[in-house]
Amino acid sequence: MAVVEVRNLKRSYQDVEALKGVNFEVSKGEIFGIIGPDGAGKTTLFRLLTTLLLPDEGEARIDGSDIKKDFREIRKKVGYMPGRFSLYQDLSVEENLTIFASIFNASIEDNYYLIEKIYSQIEPFRKRKAGVLSGGMKQKLALSCALIHKPTVLFLDEPTTGVDPVSRKEFWEMLFSLKEQGITILVSTPYMDEAGKCDRIALIQDGQFLKINTPEGIVNDYSKQLWSAISGNMSDLLRDIRSSQIVESCYAFGDTHHVTFQEGKFVSEAEFREFLLNKGHEDIELHEISPSVEDCFMELTGS
Repeated sequence: MAVVEVRNLKRSYQDVEALKGVNFEVSKGEIFGIIGPDGAGKTTLFRLLTTLLLPDEGEARIDGSDIKKDFREIRKKVGYMPGRFSLYQDLSVEENLTIFASIFNASIEDNYYLIEKIYSQIEPFRKRKAGVLSGGMKQKLALSCALIHKPTVLFLDEPTTGVDPVSRKEFWEMLFSLKEQGITILVSTPYMDEAGKCDRIALIQDGQFLKINTPEGIVNDYSKQLWSAISGNMSDLLRDIRSSQIVESCYAFGDTHHVTFQEGKFVSEAEFREFLLNKGHEDIELHEISPSVEDCFMELTGS
């Protein structure tokens, strides 16, 4: 059963097309990831689906309610955690949670079971002002406030941006726990490594979905030969590989370069190594590797 249904959703800001006709569905209890860089259209999409913006064209339904006709009902059904911390900075942790519960005529006591695992980590600081919390604590408070009215669908806009790796790990553990309680979660992120934590993902660029599938399905659709290359001079290595007429793409990937070749061109390790030796490279390491979601994204965008 689809809890989120989106059909040809479009939105522009003056001359900029932020969304160019997006289509997708999300099932009940699913973690659906929207993966893409800054400016791809993720925030605009979430603001449309949470009724903070109106679309120029298209339609969408959230748990059976239309985003244009039933916006009051949708606001009762959804929880929204925007990318920028937007709680009351001068109020305490406890005061923020109380206000958000009262807005929805809910009580902290009735729905405490939903946030217990999250809120228990910041409860010792409940008298502390929200503005002086660490990034990880702000994140937990914002998620608690988004959940306190017991939403059926949760929208999280880049919730782990700017927080430390430990807090990122803890945050995803919280999402898995919420999924077990039947909450449908849509989460956007620029971090490709978080794609594997979702049930399905949509890769987005320039306001368009490039592909929707499970993380495994997207990786399995990758058809090119992919190499990892390292040498003693990584800057020259990037330039020299790109100079080859049979190379389709070469880009920096952590401490290595990932290389693909033109369609129909198969290159052996010996041939690749000889090419680099002739360019004067030393300490060469070459490995044919399996792609990641980021490699698939680069292929789809032609980057």
